[in-house]
Amino acid sequence: MLLAGKRILVTGVITESSIAYHTAVEAQRAGAEVVLTSIRPRLVRRIVARMPEPAPVVELDVTDAEQLRTLPDRLAEHGDRFDGVLHSIAYAPPGALGGRFLQTPWEDVATAVHTSAYSLKSLVAAVLPMMKGGGAVVGLDFDASVSWPDYDWMGVAKAGLESTARYLARYLGPQGVRVNLVAAGPLNTLAANGVSDAPPDEDGGAWADLAPLGWDENLATPVAKACVALLSDYFTATTGEIVHVDGGVHAMGF
Repeated sequence: MLLAGKRILVTGVITESSIAYHTAVEAQRAGAEVVLTSIRPRLVRRIVARMPEPAPVVELDVTDAEQLRTLPDRLAEHGDRFDGVLHSIAYAPPGALGGRFLQTPWEDVATAVHTSAYSLKSLVAAVLPMMKGGGAVVGLDFDASVSWPDYDWMGVAKAGLESTARYLARYLGPQGVRVNLVAAGPLNTLAANGVSDAPPDEDGGAWADLAPLGWDENLATPVAKACVALLSDYFTATTGEIVHVDGGVHAMGF
């Protein structure tokens, strides 16, 4: 029961296939009280019925300054303290993906960076007053140390996310708040199939073939469990880190 007695905020739940949903389920199994946020709360309230325990859903668009301003008051209805936050939010307009890197207008780039990188700072700043005595922030990443086919400005946004996490680790460490990322391999989620939270595995088997441990794009549980571990007290001296949960592909020389 790694998270026994802890209250965890999980953002970005859209469908049952999302990493956020699987993390919420694993967090409950680890003993946590979970509160969800979603840009589509009515849809997610139906999904919550399938979780091990009921969980409240709070509406949140991380690009909406007013919703961020009122977030602490709305969360306070479900508890006065949060011990951990999962940031599972990313979006890039179609024009910022798919090989159109040189043609993408700034407006689409700004949307991708705001939603996928700056939102980590926005979310943490909003919840920070409720993280009394410290806690853990975990964000979902895709390795931004290289370029990926068609990932384009989402890759740039993920690089911004990684840098944002490091700066948050610097500034929040004195308050006892740890900030780490989990870089997952490609998973079959709505985000990956639509506007991309992870690059597609184009030939269906390349990632699994390259991964020393193998890789199942339909299995989000290993990623969710890594998030739970980082949200727990097992990593009390770890911050500013990127933990790869990708079957080992990041370490291979292809």
